[in-house]
Amino acid sequence: MTTHIQIACVGSGYWGKNLVRNFYNLGVLSRICELAPEKRREMETAYPDCKVTDSLDSILEDGQIAGVAIATPAETHGDLVRRSLLAGKDVFVEKPLCLSVAEGKELVKLAEERQRILMVGHLLWYHPAILKLKELVDSGELGRIQYIYSNRLNLGKIRTEENILWSFAPHDISVILGLLGEMPDTVEASGGNYLDQRIADVTLSWLSFPSGTKAHVFVSWLHPFKEQKLVVVGERKMAVFDDVEEEKKLVVYPHSIEWKNRLPVAKKAPSEAIPFDRVEPLRAECEHFVECIRTRSTPRTDGEEALRTLTVLDACQRCLGQTPPASVPVSKPPYFVHESSYVDDNVEIGEGTMIWHFSHVLKNCKMGKNCRIGQNVVIGPDVTIGENVKIQNNVSVYKGVTLEDHVFCGPSMVFTNVYNPRSEIIRMDELRNTLVRRGASLGANCTVLCGITIGQYAFIGAGSVVIREVPDYALVVGNPGKIIGWMCVCGNRIHFEKENGPGRCTVCERAYRKDGEQVRLQA
Repeated sequence: MTTHIQIACVGSGYWGKNLVRNFYNLGVLSRICELAPEKRREMETAYPDCKVTDSLDSILEDGQIAGVAIATPAETHGDLVRRSLLAGKDVFVEKPLCLSVAEGKELVKLAEERQRILMVGHLLWYHPAILKLKELVDSGELGRIQYIYSNRLNLGKIRTEENILWSFAPHDISVILGLLGEMPDTVEASGGNYLDQRIADVTLSWLSFPSGTKAHVFVSWLHPFKEQKLVVVGERKMAVFDDVEEEKKLVVYPHSIEWKNRLPVAKKAPSEAIPFDRVEPLRAECEHFVECIRTRSTPRTDGEEALRTLTVLDACQRCLGQTPPASVPVSKPPYFVHESSYVDDNVEIGEGTMIWHFSHVLKNCKMGKNCRIGQNVVIGPDVTIGENVKIQNNVSVYKGVTLEDHVFCGPSMVFTNVYNPRSEIIRMDELRNTLVRRGASLGANCTVLCGITIGQYAFIGAGSVVIREVPDYALVVGNPGKIIGWMCVCGNRIHFEKENGPGRCTVCERAYRKDGEQVRLQA
């Protein structure tokens, strides 16, 4: 490994000293930032060729330092990550990313805007046994996953700045989300505050997933012995990851359930230890960060992955404050999609938008705020829709169509996107784009042929067939559609005394000026 990349470690305490050791052994450690004088002296003695400082600013101002690794108390993470990103540094931060979902979203967005690496220390994703377990799940070796549970228990370091949920549970929640490839829709959690009435020492969290899979996460730092165990129960086999076990850390049990006389009967089978490469997870994690800096690649545990874990932690924390415990939604989207409708991946939907029964939004579509999508509507793929757009029942907005803000599409109106279609001839590379400008209204059952622009606040009458460009404010009716008048922004007729010249809305009295087929709203 080349050594031109320079890393600074911020924090060298309980866990930070392990990051310092690994980055030093990789030959990339340049600076150590530590506030405690006694720890600074320890670092100076152990790493005499590294500069040890108590000034984060001196690190952030050093143009030679490419990456910052943060291992400080959790409540400081958000501020330190933000400062490092703003200074142009790639960032590795120990879990959790920060202590609020809103701040987490800001940090992920900031890293994206600054084109910086943001990696979070979900260490288990660098453990070869967990990577092997992921292979078993993805390959279907275990069958459909029914249940996952994890125990992370110890009589170890007891923190006062964060509770056991935030200290221990991020590791296992991260793994469960990654193994299943989905977010839970609801969680429940309960806990006990025994040493300090402000801080939970023991928590038990239940996660319910849309696929039907359930999981629970039990964490405690008031336990007589160390236990770190993850059990994955599949239809065909069960797998156990035991990180305390020295040799057989990953074991598969091909147990099954048979039904006899309409009763379930357990059928046990010999277990099988699964081999995997023996590497130190923390070293692999540090190597991964350095490699991501070098290649500008996305980390395995990037900001988005950390944000998913943070979202579940936040939901569990909200549960802990309820008496009696109750389930809460993990993250309610700022828009509504009826349960009978389907939204593909990679779709952006604005706040306040509502999508009703039996509709489908295909991939790569973007939809603005406060839209209303009726029943049996198909949108996309690759369609852009502005804000406050209303699409009523039985409308298909095909690829190539763009709707600007405040467009109205009446029931069963039709867009096309191929001018001369034949079933036996593929012409998807001949799509003609259609643009519907701001505020235009397309009446029920009208048809808009592809390749034209409908001007702003134009009004297409019900049942009309539009085959040519429509200017701003035009009222079009008939088959083929013809301009028979002009419509105000408010949706009423504009009256012109003469063929050209000034005119006014008959209702709101807005002033307009007409010159041929060009109508302009006057200030």
